[in-house]
Amino acid sequence: MFDIKSFFKREVEKKLINVDDYIFMPERVEMELEGGLLNCVLNSDGRVDIFYTKQGVTEVSSAARKHPFTAFETELYHGVYDDIIHDLIKEVSKILDGKSTYFRHNKTLAPTASLMSKPHTTNEL
Repeated sequence: MFDIKSFFKREVEKKLINVDDYIFMPERVEMELEGGLLNCVLNSDGRVDIFYTKQGVTEVSSAARKHPFTAFETELYHGVYDDIIHDLIKEVSKILDGKSTYFRHNKTLAPTASLMSKPHTTNEL
């Protein structure tokens, strides 16, 4: 899913902090958080991608590097990206708490006719 808020935020941050002038050593920090898995990735272009997965549901967000002269792990430990992480956890929880009107776990879906029938062929020329 395209995150328009992150896109505009990234463009504004690029104008304020010109990270395009730097090449960063890619880094990845993984940790379990609130029953899910959090992955924070620093890309070589200065973009930070944050992934949160819980019970098979994944949300992703991106941000520009906020403090290019600070170690990536130090930024994480001081909560620089906590607002993004909080939003991801909230979105995943919202999806997991939702219930479908049409689909239920205890209801078996009937196979579609196209899977059960033989292909229809014609020999007309």
